[in-house]
Amino acid sequence: MGNILKMKGSEMVILVPAELDHHSAEKIRREADRILIGQRVERVIFDFQNTVFMDSAGIGMIMGRYKLVQSQGGTVTAIHVKERVRRILTLSGIHKIIALYEDEPETSKVERGRNGNGI
Repeated sequence: MGNILKMKGSEMVILVPAELDHHSAEKIRREADRILIGQRVERVIFDFQNTVFMDSAGIGMIMGRYKLVQSQGGTVTAIHVKERVRRILTLSGIHKIIALYEDEPETSKVERGRNGNGI
């Protein structure tokens, strides 16, 4: 699965793989939690650029990271969300707590989220 996490200062970018299933969700969870528990992360960005499949394990992994980041006062965003993934995130209710963007937040209006500025 290669490098799935990138740190830019206090921002963590999670490069979601093509298939977000139990195996890949567990790997992301382990690596992200190691960093989230060890240092201050103010923002987590899930990048769905290459994602074509996601199951309930992926939803659970996203919710778990959201709860952990929120408890530390941070925010979570999803970018490059394509139609198929957006449908899953909408049906699961994640769109109510995490802003979803088709592109980057600076170049795309928020599709869903808690408020108008995508945070």
